[in-house]
Amino acid sequence: MSKKKMSLGLFIQLPGQHLASWRHPSSQSHRNYDIDYLIEIAQAAERGKFDMLFIADSVARPIEASSYSELKLDPLMILAAIASSTKKIGLTVTASTTYNEPFHIARKFGSLDHLSKGRAGWNVVTSANDLEATVYGKEEHLSHAARYERAEEFIDVAKKFWFSIERDALIVDKENGQFLDTSKVHPIRHDGKWFRVSGLLDAPEPPQGHPVIVQAGSSEAGKELAARTAEVVFTAAPILPIGKAFYEDLKGRLAKYNRGREDVKIMPGAYITVAKTEEEARQKRQELNKLIMPGAGLLFLSEFTQIDFRGFHPDDPFPDYDTYADATNPRIRYKIICDIANKEGLKTLRDIYERISSARGHLEVIGTPEQIADQLEQWFVEGAADGFNIIPPTFPEDLNNIVDYVIPELQRRGLFREEYEGDTLRSHLGLKTPVNPNAKAEISSSVTG
Repeated sequence: MSKKKMSLGLFIQLPGQHLASWRHPSSQSHRNYDIDYLIEIAQAAERGKFDMLFIADSVARPIEASSYSELKLDPLMILAAIASSTKKIGLTVTASTTYNEPFHIARKFGSLDHLSKGRAGWNVVTSANDLEATVYGKEEHLSHAARYERAEEFIDVAKKFWFSIERDALIVDKENGQFLDTSKVHPIRHDGKWFRVSGLLDAPEPPQGHPVIVQAGSSEAGKELAARTAEVVFTAAPILPIGKAFYEDLKGRLAKYNRGREDVKIMPGAYITVAKTEEEARQKRQELNKLIMPGAGLLFLSEFTQIDFRGFHPDDPFPDYDTYADATNPRIRYKIICDIANKEGLKTLRDIYERISSARGHLEVIGTPEQIADQLEQWFVEGAADGFNIIPPTFPEDLNNIVDYVIPELQRRGLFREEYEGDTLRSHLGLKTPVNPNAKAEISSSVTG
């Protein structure tokens, strides 16, 4: 009997996940906008047999952030460009349900699924950054509760668009002059609280039925949305007990939506620093921390906690008060920081931003390939993860180290594939292909009629 394999995504945060990665000598920060470089990263991940690339996205960061951190291209365009230079690896990208419309998302992600021959994934977010409202011309950001309510309806409408023209509706009968079988075309009519739309998507159903739905929220509302709609869940769990608790909590919610435990893959983030010895790996982490500019650390902490620390001194104590206004927002990452600070005795702002500037609340694994594989295997075997979103400190050096040293160790243990067995993201993840409800209804009526 073949051993169950873990799923692995590559989390791409250029020039690297660590706050000071752009200053590291091995970083190729100047190439962030170079498609050849982006393709090199994707091909390295495909060489490692990763299930998918995963690009997070947010907009409207404070202007100070651009002086020491990443400026970004549209990640959906990046993955569309990468699609033609890769063959197997999945292509997952973030798009907000708060600042898009269902037709936009259905059309863009449906197109990516067609162009990549079934490798697209949509990471559904509701936009945690209050500043995003300003660039989209809104007076204020929706509350946390309202954003999740809108997101649930948004996903439903997007799916209706993806299924509006059945896959085999396109017949292109040149002799008889028939392009489409119109009996397989189903205009949608949706009249809900957030959306009132009608019409069709102007392309047939995507190769995967619809792109894989990924969700990254860990709040109560986020977990309910994931249990109802997600197929992959990306979460932050810094220690094993938290990972186990989240895993069981979310898996336990699936039955009420008539879903099985295997219908959703839970993939916590795993920030990996690998070297020949544990000492070398820890030294590498310390070297990156030394490159953090104090102003960058304070601003990063401000964005992460949504408490303004600009103007504070790095050696000031972390405050024991919270000034955030939205009472509906549980602010999971802020609570993770507070837990880490309390458990590890971190007192100053510098202590905390150096601690979180790497993993940012995710599992942090430091050491040799064997030590890293030990920890990942423990999480996988003990029921805290179906796989991981792997987060390299820098690109391309740390990605290559993970592909060349960690992946082979996981393969040696029988925990990860040696070759792709399918062509689509769903096949990599072992997920079902959704049935077009319009087609299903027709089959039922023809059988009973």
